[in-house]
Amino acid sequence: MTDVADALEQLRSWQRPLRAQFPIVVANPELAYLDSAATAQKPGAVLDAVQHYLTTSNANAGRGSYPWANATTAAVERARERVKRFLGDPAPDRSSVHFTSGTSEGLRTVARDWLAGRLSDGDEIVVPFADHEANLAPWLEVRQLLARQGTEIRVRELPYQDGSGDYDPAALAATVGPRTRFVAATHVHHVYGADMNVHRIRRVVGPDVPICLDAAQSIGHLPLSVAGLDVDFVVFSGHKAMALPGTGAVWARGRRGPEFRPGGWAGTPNTVGIVSLAAALDWLGAAGTDRIEAWTVALAARLTDGLSRLDAYEVLGCRSSLAADSEVQRRRSIVAFRHREIPSRDLGFILYSHGFMVRSDGHCQAGAGEADGSVRVSLHVHNTAEEIEGLLATLINLQ
Repeated sequence: MTDVADALEQLRSWQRPLRAQFPIVVANPELAYLDSAATAQKPGAVLDAVQHYLTTSNANAGRGSYPWANATTAAVERARERVKRFLGDPAPDRSSVHFTSGTSEGLRTVARDWLAGRLSDGDEIVVPFADHEANLAPWLEVRQLLARQGTEIRVRELPYQDGSGDYDPAALAATVGPRTRFVAATHVHHVYGADMNVHRIRRVVGPDVPICLDAAQSIGHLPLSVAGLDVDFVVFSGHKAMALPGTGAVWARGRRGPEFRPGGWAGTPNTVGIVSLAAALDWLGAAGTDRIEAWTVALAARLTDGLSRLDAYEVLGCRSSLAADSEVQRRRSIVAFRHREIPSRDLGFILYSHGFMVRSDGHCQAGAGEADGSVRVSLHVHNTAEEIEGLLATLINLQ
């Protein structure tokens, strides 16, 4: 565990002042917020940006010619460019960013407004059946929509490796074929905490099949390069990236197939949410997502290492990655586990009584995972090694 301890010690002086920038964390030192995968806490810079916007230039975007309206329109356009820079967009002049209420709406928009019109009878799409429900339901809805119109498509399961929680590129190669028209995938699994190695999907499906990426659990937690992943859509929620609830984005490459344009009348955008998203991405960029990743991966490794020594608990996902000195990929800020006797929902209440706020249910996981609940600990930059040690001490006492 030396490398984990060393990583935490080396980053401690960087992390401490960042933690101090979260007003709700500072105001509640007796509580440990361990549910960032559900929604992230907001640093002061984001709250200040929201306050400044609402008190200086709050107006509707693209609707008026007076200064406040012009300032709001400019802020929305700056936010689009900020998303592109944050994603390392190699060709921003050829891509687009459309704001949504979050990942769920964004994925549904891609499904209904872009994918449905591109599929013909006999075409196939490949989608995940054991990731978040939001990355399965829209693609099944497309199949139902087309079936009502007399077009039959096949929805095939994106295969997983046994026991690792990761996708299986070898099995994927046997799944795709000449009628494969689209692949949906997840960047970081919301239960298993695994980086799903999406870059390997492009190698399997070839250069022409569009790939849509659910990045809800990776934005703000680790560096994300659309150039390196070579995907065509990146969809994420703002509230998981330290922005306000009710905002998100769809980044579309615009290279494969027709340009992505959401259907229907757009209406008034969530301007204050969009302003908060730009501020959040600024904050995350200044903090450094590479260091945020190193910090949260080290905390997760300490937690899985401690849990692996406790017979009363089962950690979900790859078993061979639990030890802190494991050479297998470690979890990206998310650790889910079960007590072998205490129901997960009860365990969640017990942990809160000790000051630990965790999620305890099925985590909106599609497929069989929804039937068996678990406790999920999800970390961010404001969490500390002391919080993890305290959590482990509490779990030891509950054996």
